[in-house]
Amino acid sequence: MFHATIMAGQGEPVIEVLKDTEKNRKGGYILVVEGAIPTAESGAYGSIGEKDGKHYTILKSVEELGSNALLTLAIGTCATFGGIPAAKPNPTGCKGVKEVFTENGISTPVVNLPGCPLHPEWFTGTISVILFSGAQALDLDNLARPKLFYGQLIHENCPRRADFDKGRFAEKLGDPGCLYKLGCKGHYTNADCPIRQWNNGVSWCVKAGSPCLACVEPEFPDGTSPMYEKIAFQELTWSQK
Repeated sequence: MFHATIMAGQGEPVIEVLKDTEKNRKGGYILVVEGAIPTAESGAYGSIGEKDGKHYTILKSVEELGSNALLTLAIGTCATFGGIPAAKPNPTGCKGVKEVFTENGISTPVVNLPGCPLHPEWFTGTISVILFSGAQALDLDNLARPKLFYGQLIHENCPRRADFDKGRFAEKLGDPGCLYKLGCKGHYTNADCPIRQWNNGVSWCVKAGSPCLACVEPEFPDGTSPMYEKIAFQELTWSQK
C-alpha cells in the first residue's frame, strides 16, 4: 500500500515497490486511487515522490499503474469526479480517474465510490464483494457506482420525507420540517446515508440538521451550489437526471 500519511516506507524505495507491482503483477492487482488528479502542466502540481531524480507525478503514476491494473477503485468524490479541487476555476486541472483514463485511452475498468468524505463501509463493502464474488458481481449504475450503496435516492429514505409529502418545510436551519427550501439536494442524490448513517450509526447530515449537499454527485460542488438555497427541479441540467 502506498499512502504517505500511514505507510512506514519513504522515498524512492517505495516508488520501486510500485513499479515492481506494475511490472511483475500486470493484470493481477487492484489500483485504489484517493484524491483528485492534477493534470495541468503535465501534472506538475501533484507529486507522490521522486524517480530517477525527477518528480513522479500523481498523473503519471495513475496512468502507468492504471494501464496495468485488473481494476481501479476511485474512492471519494475527488478521485471519482474531481470534487472540490476541480471546482472553478480549477487552475491545476484536477480531474477524476475515469476522465483521465478516457483521455489517455486506458481501458481498465473503473468503479467509482464518491463521497465527501467516503463512508468507510462503501469501500470495505465493495472490496468484500470483489473478494468473495468477483468484480463482475458489482451491479453499477450509469456513473460506475455500486447500486448496493448508491442505488436509492436520499429522499426515498429520509426521516423528514413525511414533512415533504405534507408540505411542512423548514424556513431556517434548526426548524422542524423538510429542508428542501434550505438547499437539501436529497431528492436527486443517490446514496444510502439515511439507512447506514455515519460514525457507527450515530448520525448523518440531515439528522444533524444540515441539508444534503449532494456530495456523491458528479456536479459537486459547482453544480450543487449555492449549498443552502433551494434548487428547483427544472434547474437540474446534467444528463443523467
